[in-house]
Amino acid sequence: MKILHLDKNHSLLVEQLAAAGCKNTENYTISKEETEAIIQDYDGIVIRSRFKIDKQFIDAASNLKFIARVGAGLESIDIPYAQGKGIHLISAPEGNRNAVGEHALGMLLSLFNKLNTADTSVKSGHWLREVHRGIELEGKTVGLIGYGNMGKAFASKLKGFDCEVLCYDILENVGDENARQVSLEELQQKADVLSLHTPWTPLTNKMVDKNFINAFAKAFYLINTARGKSIVTTDLVQAMKAGKILGAGLDVLEYEKASFENLFSKTCHPQPVEGLDLDKGRLRQAQPDKTIPEALQYLLQADNVLLTPHIAGWTTESKRKLAQTIVDKILAIF
Repeated sequence: MKILHLDKNHSLLVEQLAAAGCKNTENYTISKEETEAIIQDYDGIVIRSRFKIDKQFIDAASNLKFIARVGAGLESIDIPYAQGKGIHLISAPEGNRNAVGEHALGMLLSLFNKLNTADTSVKSGHWLREVHRGIELEGKTVGLIGYGNMGKAFASKLKGFDCEVLCYDILENVGDENARQVSLEELQQKADVLSLHTPWTPLTNKMVDKNFINAFAKAFYLINTARGKSIVTTDLVQAMKAGKILGAGLDVLEYEKASFENLFSKTCHPQPVEGLDLDKGRLRQAQPDKTIPEALQYLLQADNVLLTPHIAGWTTESKRKLAQTIVDKILAIF
């Protein structure tokens, strides 16, 4: 079986497939158009998110038996069309679910205890205790939307904190000993914390908007380690300014490119700007630049916002687990 690898992953992936008799071709710079010209020669491809696998690509892949994405979601693939062609679709949510659960917990505890601002304050030569007084997770209600691999992993981490965990999912009977499944209405009535664990689909696209936020009975904290486009950022910012959202931990942003490798899409951020050093991956102190969307400027400057660059599932351990999961699933099918 001939397999084309379009993104670099843990070396065990290629090594174990080769040991099983597969012929691997690694090309991490080839364009989508160049790939379409040769894809008919391959039985399978392994990709993360470098480009979309659309109808045109699938039509060119006349001999393709599987598409394996080394990650949790398949939103970069035209799923119905691929399945209609008899192509197996493989993903690996099991591989990074623990990493995502730990990251979500870390964000929540950091927000509750103001760790980011306290650290900055001390390093700036200040010893301010009262302004950094935090709150405890004990006794709070955490609401999870999406209770698959990622939601279950986060819920398991919350055991021992003596908090109530509720989950809402479009599937029935997914609740377990770690989270009680409820209606969306009940979750919005009771939650002190909302954490998203959903894929990006037509149902979840722009799901968290003004009406969704205002349906919550209490002011709440928001954690998003799922997909950035599930949140309308301008509505999030307005809710934060109004005190409806008390803090946000965002590992993903609405402005990311589909590949997740860059923060800005071409339409909203065509040029480097003062205040944000993308090449070096760090912020510079500067006046806000008008070419950055206003809502993003607010998030960049807000003390009660934690931002990470889509790394919730991006650990040393998850890199190996993701690769191993993909190998195991390919060999189980073929």
